[in-house]
Amino acid sequence: MSWRGISIVYRKELVDSLRDWRTIVSMIVLPLLVLPLLWLGVGGATATTVIKAAQEVPQVMVIGGEDSPKLMAALQKSSALKTIPPRDDFANLITNKVIRAAARIPEDFDSALENGQTKTVAVYHLEGDMKSQMGAERLERFFRDLRETTVRDRLQALNLPANFTKPFDTRRENVAPQRKALGEFIGSVVPWFVMLLALTGAVYPAIDLTTGEKERGTMETLLCCPVPRSHLVLGKFLLTFTSAIVTAALSICSIGGMYFASQKFLISKGLPLTDQLSLGISAKSLLALFVMLLPIAMLLSAVQLSVSLFAKSVREAQSYFVPVMLMVIMPGIVAMMPGVELNTGLALVPLLNAILGMKEIFAGTFHWGYLCLIFLSSCLYAALALALAVAMFKRESVLFRS
Repeated sequence: MSWRGISIVYRKELVDSLRDWRTIVSMIVLPLLVLPLLWLGVGGATATTVIKAAQEVPQVMVIGGEDSPKLMAALQKSSALKTIPPRDDFANLITNKVIRAAARIPEDFDSALENGQTKTVAVYHLEGDMKSQMGAERLERFFRDLRETTVRDRLQALNLPANFTKPFDTRRENVAPQRKALGEFIGSVVPWFVMLLALTGAVYPAIDLTTGEKERGTMETLLCCPVPRSHLVLGKFLLTFTSAIVTAALSICSIGGMYFASQKFLISKGLPLTDQLSLGISAKSLLALFVMLLPIAMLLSAVQLSVSLFAKSVREAQSYFVPVMLMVIMPGIVAMMPGVELNTGLALVPLLNAILGMKEIFAGTFHWGYLCLIFLSSCLYAALALALAVAMFKRESVLFRS
């Protein structure tokens, strides 16, 4: 194998690609802009929405209670709730988000409390709607406080201590720092997102270097050069891999820059950096993410190059991008499912193994045996995908499909 021939093809393709503004956008501009926009835009909008919903006094409907004036008076005095007159179509009002929640008061509620009888209050809400959930929680909190007050009054009437019905307490303590739980979540999202950006960075070069040359009619001229076909495809692969890994590296730098800048901002405002704010992100974890992504970027580049070689036109190659992206999306979804943990079997599953490995690293756990197995198996899959691309490039029936 002549590395000189491969490097000549690589340099030639690199110069041609850098002259195309679309390559610069997909490889450099996109990773540097997408993540900050998501971090500041989506994150800021989400935080604003949650804060606004928490500050809002929810509008709720109370059904029944005409025979319970004490309860109704307490509800009217509550500053955490805004009650409206009852209507029969309360379910539709909740569904259409006119009101946030509703409570059905059983008959003779006041007298039942005085006589020691048990009644059930039904709280209606819209599952999945944040504001409706908050309204239902405030209703439940009101009745929970009323229940505790009633129990305390009954105990006082019997000259019993307030803790009479609560002989002991239980306390749940987390043996791991909060950083571990947050790190597992961040560790399953960040590598997945960087993989998607790496794939995006490899798509356009792979298509342009294969089906693009077919449509431009330069593929035949290239094949007439006194260079083995394996060297040609390896040069094209190296350019595709360069685009993918540069995109991944810039994405990681963008993530680290945004995180450390936000930390400095919090410090400048006098806020302490607790475990809740660490998120498991550190220079060590970001470096480990880059190393783990090296064989993944090779695998994605080789797969995209093979797919593009097989396509008859640029439009057909672009249509194949969707199933290739699904190949990356599905492992990310599986990694975020509860109960999915790294083991020997999953350490051999392509893409999923890298996400699970990074999930452990961001949580502060380094399983070196698993990590070595993940890295080596990913290198093997990348080599097989590259061998497939080389084999396809040597076949006339693939290069000149019609």
